[in-house]
Amino acid sequence: MSEFIDIILHIDIYLETLFSQIGIWIYVVLFLIVFSETGFVVTPFLPGDSLLFAVGALSSREFICPWSSFIILSLAATLGNTLNYHIGKYLGPKVFSKENSLFFNKKHLQTTAEFYEKHGAKTIIIARFLPIIRTFAPFVAGIGKMRYSKFQAYNIFSSLLWNGSFITLGYYFGNIPLVKQNFSIFILGIIIVSVLPSIWKAIEIKRSKKR
Repeated sequence: MSEFIDIILHIDIYLETLFSQIGIWIYVVLFLIVFSETGFVVTPFLPGDSLLFAVGALSSREFICPWSSFIILSLAATLGNTLNYHIGKYLGPKVFSKENSLFFNKKHLQTTAEFYEKHGAKTIIIARFLPIIRTFAPFVAGIGKMRYSKFQAYNIFSSLLWNGSFITLGYYFGNIPLVKQNFSIFILGIIIVSVLPSIWKAIEIKRSKKR
């Protein structure tokens, strides 16, 4: 667990080292991480926002191409959500009936379902910027049998917006001396800021149930 946390907090160093070892195959690794984080409800712990920010930072250092990263990772996020939608459509009811397991937390699914009830289809866009809910949103959309064409419109737009935002932020701010020297602190800040809305929403739902 400590090793995983260290990788997340120093993800730029690990990616830089990995690039020096495998070259352009780094794009395949990045694709698989983003695809898995968005495509499977059992992997919400994988890096998302922090990974994209680090990719932008490495792009500014000319290790990888920002446009190639943007296109490849937008495709990964779009395909990941699409797979998650279909999994939810065909397996969702069975998952709802199961209790928590090592990789699956039913409370996260219930929180996302209630979030979806409040915000509707816009959840697909909003959830892109909310860890955990991001992973469960397309799954819930599939369970609710959201019209596929509508889902894909929101899916594609949100993928482009999410990747474009964080890669751009990383590109322009990730190489600033202050940020570069304290990269782990900024990554931690991104994680905290990203997770806070989800925590607050879960607290609100819990309070409303008590009432």
